[in-house]
Amino acid sequence: MVQERHTTADAMLPTETSPAPNAAISFILLTLFIDILGIGIIIPVLPELVKSFIESDAQLAASKSAEELKAIVDSSAGWYIGWIGASYALMQFLFAPILGALSDCYGRRPIILGSLLVLGIDFLVMGFAPNIAWLFAGRILAGVMGGSFSAANAYIADISTPENRAKNFGLVGMMFGLGFIFGPALGGVLGGIHIKLPFFVSAGLALANWLYGFLVLPESLPKEKRGSFTIKKANPFGSIGRLQVYPLVAGLSVVFLCLSFAQRGLENVWVLYTSYRYDWSEMTNGLVLGLVGISAAIVQGGLVRPIIAKIGERKAIILGTSVSAVAFLGYGLAPAGWMILVVIVFGAMGGITGPAIQSLVASQVDSSEQGKVQGALTSLMSLTNIIAPVFFTTGLFSYFTSEQAVVSIPGAPLIVGSACIFVGMMIAVFVFRKFPANSD
Repeated sequence: MVQERHTTADAMLPTETSPAPNAAISFILLTLFIDILGIGIIIPVLPELVKSFIESDAQLAASKSAEELKAIVDSSAGWYIGWIGASYALMQFLFAPILGALSDCYGRRPIILGSLLVLGIDFLVMGFAPNIAWLFAGRILAGVMGGSFSAANAYIADISTPENRAKNFGLVGMMFGLGFIFGPALGGVLGGIHIKLPFFVSAGLALANWLYGFLVLPESLPKEKRGSFTIKKANPFGSIGRLQVYPLVAGLSVVFLCLSFAQRGLENVWVLYTSYRYDWSEMTNGLVLGLVGISAAIVQGGLVRPIIAKIGERKAIILGTSVSAVAFLGYGLAPAGWMILVVIVFGAMGGITGPAIQSLVASQVDSSEQGKVQGALTSLMSLTNIIAPVFFTTGLFSYFTSEQAVVSIPGAPLIVGSACIFVGMMIAVFVFRKFPANSD
């Protein structure tokens, strides 16, 4: 009877069946899209929600004139938004390797589904938040489960073949692009109806996806290929150090770190830079960022596979980093705003770098280690999310646009970003010479 009950339970849920690659990939991509869409939806409304809480607190604290209240709100909102973002990134840095290691031990399915469930709850918490402290709690909770990207990437590595691995990771990049195209636009529309509506819509999407995955998502990692879970392996610094077990992967992780640091800097300084130098409005920036997302989706969804199939992952990494370094330099030096549009279309080709790195990393790592390695890479990305905003905005941009600067260089953050990517490219060249393809 015990065996019969076990068999019946197994039949109810697809926990240990071999995944149909197309259906599984579709679900994982949908999951990533909804994750990014949910983040994008709240981008237009989170600052306004924070301002509303600050304004309310200020009014309760003391009677202020309209001018004084506006000064308090404007000066405080940026500080809160920065720390809310940093708290999310810090939690993702700490918990990405834990979730990755847990997925190596217990399978990808429970981690992915658990993260979706918690993400839905998180959006509800933020939607019902009565004050800023609850927003912090919501973002911290989202950051904890935001590390599920490592389990999703490991899932893709599990079910991919050498022939379609780069394509599948390219589709991941396309989902990120699409999420950032539709998310902010949808958030703006919904926020116009009610400032908290975007949070409830995001919660509904995440919970609906959790229910769908609960019913149909199979496990991708067989029990015989699972590893063990230890605190040492789950430690974020320990997991990053564990990359040294795979020398080529360790070298590529430094390249990944350089790229991620520059990209996070670009994302945080973009609106400040274009508003200051080209006097772009919020609408102009929104449309231009839409072009960024569309260009990225085209490259990563349609061009990654043929390019990498033709020139290989290693050459694709060199090509992609070279294009990105030139594009960042173009952003920083462009004297007219229309030139930025040209640079965006050209720079989109740099989007082949991420999928090529992910594909090459996945090919080097045993299935029982995929979650840990992907978790380490996610932690590296999260680490740059903590440092880059302060370095590129408060540091470089604020200084080089201030009266204290020896010379005004508003594009300094982007020029430095170009230098970071160039360093990453040179490291890639060195690593590939030290570990030639025939040694893989």
